[in-house]
Amino acid sequence: MSRTRLGYEGVAVVCPATVPYQRFSVETAHWWIARALKQSLDQAGLRPGDIDGFAVSSFTLFPDNAVGLTQHLGLCPRWLDHVPMGGASGIVALRRAARAVQAGDADIVACVAGDTNHIDSFRNLLSSFSRFSQDASYPYGFGGPNANFALLTDRYMKDYGATREDFGRICVAQRDNALRNPNALMKKPLTLDQYLNARPISDPIALFDCVMPCAGSEAFLVMTVEEARRRDLPFAVIAGTIERHNAFADDPIQLRGGWAMDIDDLYGMADCGPSDIDLLQTYDDYPVISMMQFEDLGFCEKGEGSQFVQNRDLTISGDFPHNTSGGQLSAGQAGAAGGYIGLVEAIRQVTEKAGPTQVPGASRAMVSGFGVINYDRGVCSGAAIIEGGRA
Repeated sequence: MSRTRLGYEGVAVVCPATVPYQRFSVETAHWWIARALKQSLDQAGLRPGDIDGFAVSSFTLFPDNAVGLTQHLGLCPRWLDHVPMGGASGIVALRRAARAVQAGDADIVACVAGDTNHIDSFRNLLSSFSRFSQDASYPYGFGGPNANFALLTDRYMKDYGATREDFGRICVAQRDNALRNPNALMKKPLTLDQYLNARPISDPIALFDCVMPCAGSEAFLVMTVEEARRRDLPFAVIAGTIERHNAFADDPIQLRGGWAMDIDDLYGMADCGPSDIDLLQTYDDYPVISMMQFEDLGFCEKGEGSQFVQNRDLTISGDFPHNTSGGQLSAGQAGAAGGYIGLVEAIRQVTEKAGPTQVPGASRAMVSGFGVINYDRGVCSGAAIIEGGRA
């Protein structure tokens, strides 16, 4: 028997920060993380010594981790966490930081994710990503996410009748959103014809189905609502969150994620339903994953994702605003910061601080995360519903 989930009353999420992405960087992950942390603290009028909780996510921080960063950045936290969960890192860090603040284990927690991207960073990351990968994939010449997601995409298309045009609608809409985001790496419009005629990568995946690895960082702070009000900070509150790992392990191929196991709990905690969500930020390393999230998060039935995108406008001004910053597919994938980009954008949206990407009247956002392709599927998933707080 599972106990009733407790709410997140009294917890505020504030000061979203983004350090503009770069395709390649000679700086270290430490440099990127430090700058996101400083940007977030500056918004709150805080110094490093003022925070007593710290959560960090990074792939290229090795050989350091969150412990090493405390000395590197001059921190002295009484609560510390390292969240190596890729695209699920933002949701998981938010959940844990919120509980720490609720329990009084920390007063102000900085959640930061960042990675560098040297010329050879991505190849080195893939070569030592997991023991599963080293033992069961790479010896056979099969490695990297493109091939894995090509198989998944192909199976999804065959089982549910989706077409490349359907996936292209997601990519084209996100590029349109990215053109409003000054920090997005992709600066040129993308048409559906350009998407369909792009260079093949791993059939049926082509160039614009794939994220661009880059360097960058994202951050936010978690504190009490009382503290946020005292500092006169725009804040979001957490209506509900879920987290699940290694879901549906017996499925021969992953066509659903852990969200499907817990989505009713999420809506129950938040006391709302899919029709009450003003905007959605999905993890989007490939468009098929976003389509799976449309289904598993309850916006349409399983297998109906293609019809859903045919009938919806996913742009900022459309009837279903999705990945309003451009998402990873058009803003860039800054390593573990890819697990934060949607959450940071959602905080800005519900506090009406999103600037050129702002969705008018947005007060409730859903964010979902997906991460760590340990072998043949993503193992980590999570989701959160956040709302604009009242001063």
